[in-house]
Amino acid sequence: MREFAHGLVIGKFYPPHAGHLQLVRTALARCERVTVEVLASTRESIPAALRADWLRAEAPGARVVHGLDDAPVDYADPHAWDEHVKVMRALLDPDDPPVDAVLTSDRYGVELARRFDATWVQVDPDRRNLPVSGSAVRADPAAHWWALPAAVRSWYVRRVVVLGAESTGSTTLASDLAGHLGLDPVLEFGREWSVDRPGGPTAPWHTAEFDLVAREQARREDDAAATAPMPLLVCDTDVLATTLWHERYVGHRSPGVEALAAARRPDLYVLTGDEIPFVQDGTRDGEHVRHAMQDRFREVLAATGPHLADPADVVRHLGPAELSSPDGDRPGVPWFEVRGDRATRLAVALAAVGPLLTTPRYVADPLPQAGTDAF
Repeated sequence: MREFAHGLVIGKFYPPHAGHLQLVRTALARCERVTVEVLASTRESIPAALRADWLRAEAPGARVVHGLDDAPVDYADPHAWDEHVKVMRALLDPDDPPVDAVLTSDRYGVELARRFDATWVQVDPDRRNLPVSGSAVRADPAAHWWALPAAVRSWYVRRVVVLGAESTGSTTLASDLAGHLGLDPVLEFGREWSVDRPGGPTAPWHTAEFDLVAREQARREDDAAATAPMPLLVCDTDVLATTLWHERYVGHRSPGVEALAAARRPDLYVLTGDEIPFVQDGTRDGEHVRHAMQDRFREVLAATGPHLADPADVVRHLGPAELSSPDGDRPGVPWFEVRGDRATRLAVALAAVGPLLTTPRYVADPLPQAGTDAF
């Protein structure tokens, strides 16, 4: 039998971090029932439902709910407290026992517990054990990478995709770029499949195979993002490239693969040039189709986002424009083509990736707060 019947943990969780999880896990250890409430405002840019999903994945024993709370954040204003608590009570399950424990780190828990006629349980006062906060994460996620759950890391990771026609050096550049940054590249599954598939590289291709390749490429990318040691991922091709290879080998477009590609926009595309000598490795079509495929890559990338005359100009496309618009449109993905020898290509790619790595993903400011012990 645990100490409390029903524990309550509230917050913006913008985004969830190790301090939040310590609160929730302490509640689960000490309470028979735990409700976690994600209280989001309309000005915040990470959807409340997504934050709730992140918390559910990390604390499956808790009941995690979310609601809109646009009341002013003023810990000295009784009316503001009334409005916040009204939202909190509305999110409780009426079939649950009354809240008899409120768990917080900051001292606003005194007033919150009083309003629920509950016991205040303070966890890690002044964040001495886990020195992290939502505002600190938003300002510099890389510095607080240790404190972020895998799904939150994956959301913050910026994804750079190197792609191009056959024998344009995309795998070499992706490996060089990742290696220079101390990362492992996400390698191209389609290359593996073209060798291992029934019939080998020369057998007729089928749409189902490209569905398989696209889903596996996406899975590998997502797995790598969740475990990335920094907020950056370097990928040797992606699902967008798979749509073009479907055209090439099947003869028409694949709505399924294209739908997956449209839902998976990276932060930057690097197209490797076709000016270098063609090398036949036994799996490639041949030089006679390379230039036509390269033109098709250029055409599709031009329709996907802005072409960068200066690769370092990528930072101009960061910030609020990263967010989806209300009608569901997503911003374009900037791209540039890199040419020259191996060292030159790496230097140009690094000039673009450096600013990308040091510019945190845009997160809108939360509501301003007054009083003390903000949550």
